[in-house]
Amino acid sequence: MCELPLRGCPEPGSWGVYARAARDWAAFLSDHGVGLFDHRDRLKAALGSYAVRRGCGPLEVRLTATTWNQHVSILASLYRWAVAEGYAAAEPFTYRQATVFFADQIARRPVNQAIRRVPKPHATIKYLEDDFAKLFVRALRGLGPDGEDQRFHGRELARNGAVGSFALDTGLRSQEFTYYLAVDLPALPPEPTALPIPLPVASGIAKGRKFRTTWISYVTLADVHRYREVDRTLAADGSAWRPPQQWGPPLLVTEADQWGGRINDRRMPCQELRPAERRRLVAPQGGSMLLACERTAVPSPPGPRSSPGPRTASGTGSSRGSRTFTRTGPGTASRCGRWPGWSAATTGRPPRRCRIPTPMRHWPSTWPRPTR
Repeated sequence: MCELPLRGCPEPGSWGVYARAARDWAAFLSDHGVGLFDHRDRLKAALGSYAVRRGCGPLEVRLTATTWNQHVSILASLYRWAVAEGYAAAEPFTYRQATVFFADQIARRPVNQAIRRVPKPHATIKYLEDDFAKLFVRALRGLGPDGEDQRFHGRELARNGAVGSFALDTGLRSQEFTYYLAVDLPALPPEPTALPIPLPVASGIAKGRKFRTTWISYVTLADVHRYREVDRTLAADGSAWRPPQQWGPPLLVTEADQWGGRINDRRMPCQELRPAERRRLVAPQGGSMLLACERTAVPSPPGPRSSPGPRTASGTGSSRGSRTFTRTGPGTASRCGRWPGWSAATTGRPPRRCRIPTPMRHWPSTWPRPTR
């Protein structure tokens, strides 16, 4: 286990998976009187019984084909290491030679015969129908099914629509588009093009911490640029937002660009920053550096506007349900548009009825009334 970071497994979340797979195998061998590094014939017999138990045994110990293949890969690497270090004479797995064709290249590689057959990746992908995808994006923008304005009074509609289209068009995972930085967006081509545009995905947020490049259409990229330059700029610039104390100290960024910035007076690339570090980044103009921000009111001195924090700061369903309306000082930019002089403040108490000034108690019929 101590050598996993040096053997191609640097992610801490994977170390527990390796440990549990080896623990279950060792416990099964112990129950049947077989040693972990016993003779190959005894290990092969135990492996056959273990495969039957994991494939056809009780429901609580049964594994799917993909999980079983993962366990086989882990145990095979364990026994290869044991053979190389002299702890075992041989491994219990049997291999066959397979021929791999890629373009004009032909290669042969060993294939473990203990693995199960699984569907091809392209056969398990589920695509959204175009009509449903359009309906989904319209709902995020607060529009009706036909694309017309239904007088919906929501929050952050420009952000929801732009980031929703961004995720659908690029196929980014939830962690990738949640912690995508505003400065990571590629430049918009000078002229509209029908060709897809490369979109870099930082290794710090990608699966397996492997940098990759995906694609985005010109229309979607232009929409995200409009959100970043207009709605996000109006909400974030000049903000006094700071990350909560439980997240850790803030990381103040200056001289930010697509390749990195000066973080706490030290020049660093942003590629390797993990999600826990990205959400603590504070932009030079104030506010979070994440692409998807949410306007939230935090306790701050009078004068600066309510600070837009990351979408993960208070974007959960539980936090939305615990909002009350509190009075703000004159000139505060975070006052609610429908209730001048009032702003949404996230608290830990259950929501209560708002205190509305007397001139505002006659609501237009199309506006929702505050409820408990």
